[in-house]
Amino acid sequence: MIPCGPGITSEERGRVVQLLRDSEREFLALTRGLTDFEWTYKAAADRWSVQETAEHLILGEKVMLAKVQEALAGPPHQDWEEEDARKTRFLDRVLPDRGRKATAPSFLEPHHNWTCQEALTRYREVRATTLKFIEEVNAPMKNQLARHSFPVFGMLNAYQWLLYIPLHNIRHNQQIAEAIGEIIR
Repeated sequence: MIPCGPGITSEERGRVVQLLRDSEREFLALTRGLTDFEWTYKAAADRWSVQETAEHLILGEKVMLAKVQEALAGPPHQDWEEEDARKTRFLDRVLPDRGRKATAPSFLEPHHNWTCQEALTRYREVRATTLKFIEEVNAPMKNQLARHSFPVFGMLNAYQWLLYIPLHNIRHNQQIAEAIGEIIR
């Protein structure tokens, strides 16, 4: 793929859409038919339940969409090409890897105690908003930056913030599968 400016290519757009759909399908399959016990079960005090993980995903997706808007509202950065490919590869490698644990920022910690049905409704709503945005956006995205709260990520461009959403979902789908596996043991 030859860089053609700060916009996203049809391949990049298609990749994000496919990752969004795949991560949604996996999330819905993992949470389908869970009992209230399975939904709220915690293997240990320092581990999240499926409910807490789902809530974190929903809150996170809303924050990431806001970061896309923040990036698009800011001034363009001229040296975007220097960081673009390197940072995108970094996100692809690091985000889905559950080998390195991370602590969510306090504003993304779960505290609503949504029922499974409430969470699934909210998840579907925010995901529909994200899909609509990525399918319709027609703006330079790679030269528009917003800062991540974790210093390791630094500045991400609007495209990377969109890519972050499904990669983050994939990471937490693994966490949900782990939590469900703990119940079975």
